[in-house]
Amino acid sequence: MTKTPSAAPVLDARALNRATLDRQLLLRPSALSAKEAVAHLLGLQAQNVKPPYHALAARLDGFGPERLSALMADREVVRIVTMRSTIHTHTADDCLTLRPLVQPARDRELNAFRKGLAGVDLDRLAVFARELVEAEPRTMGQLREALSGRWPEADPQSLAIAARCRLPLVQVTPRGLWGRSGQVALTTAEHWLGRPAEPAPAPEKVVLRYLAAFGPASVKDMQTWAGLTRLREAFERLRPRLVTFRDERGVELFDLPEASRPDPDTPAPPRFLPEFDNLLLSHADRSRVVPPEYRGRTWRGNQAHCTLLVDGFLAGVWRLEEGALVVEPFGRLTAAQRRDVTAEGERTLAVLYPGQPYDVRFGTVVAG
Repeated sequence: MTKTPSAAPVLDARALNRATLDRQLLLRPSALSAKEAVAHLLGLQAQNVKPPYHALAARLDGFGPERLSALMADREVVRIVTMRSTIHTHTADDCLTLRPLVQPARDRELNAFRKGLAGVDLDRLAVFARELVEAEPRTMGQLREALSGRWPEADPQSLAIAARCRLPLVQVTPRGLWGRSGQVALTTAEHWLGRPAEPAPAPEKVVLRYLAAFGPASVKDMQTWAGLTRLREAFERLRPRLVTFRDERGVELFDLPEASRPDPDTPAPPRFLPEFDNLLLSHADRSRVVPPEYRGRTWRGNQAHCTLLVDGFLAGVWRLEEGALVVEPFGRLTAAQRRDVTAEGERTLAVLYPGQPYDVRFGTVVAG
């Protein structure tokens, strides 16, 4: 750690990596419960059913998929569109507060659909859509059909998206349960949880939680995570309570004074993460986890890959095939690294698929 002329300590990529991994519960297995972890991490990316389970398997000691599945069945956690207009698994409390926080972003999202919504009173649409989904959960197809009957001149898909943007729609179970299948059916969070939404929290409160889970971080980092703008004022109001650093590019980073910032040489075991894990998506500058030469390597077209961390940094992708967890590294791994990756893969399989005969195999090194 060095000093800039302004006396703000400089954190290099490795120092930021270890600090962020620690906040993300990825340096060592955490004793938090599944619900506590979902709350600490401010939700888990959940575009598909399995990623939240894979995310917690990489982070928690004693985790089993049934623990998160039971929380979902008991409506203590839910699946809802929040940050970055993507589906997240949140605790019920966060669902009812974080969704109002990001509502301005959902309102802006509708600008892309103005042509298809010409002549539509969005307030009336929200009232009608709420009546529909609270009478019984509806699929997006059913919403399109019902809303088109009321506004036949509008674009059906735009109408359904408008309902999703204006209302806090959660995916009802069995969707999201481990080992179960079910199409996406929606109702309002208030109806599903049996209580009203809370007022949006003060931005400062969420800044503190974001730093606890993702810091040290810049204003732009948090804006990237939340899909919001104009958070600078909240950081400035908190400045007397925070400590500041700079990254190697000179960008100012904020952090909680008491937060852990481990030695950059702290060992970081391999971790198998799901596609779109929040670790990889929640900073404007992802170099604290993604080496520059591997940028853009975790997806191809619309296909996102599950990701592998080695020594704390993105090092490859993985997938489950018939009877095997297949690892495709981006570069050559040492013999010791291969042994550690194999051991972590076996541990992950034992957590997620106990008793099933999976092997860990190494595929071809993935070229850039």
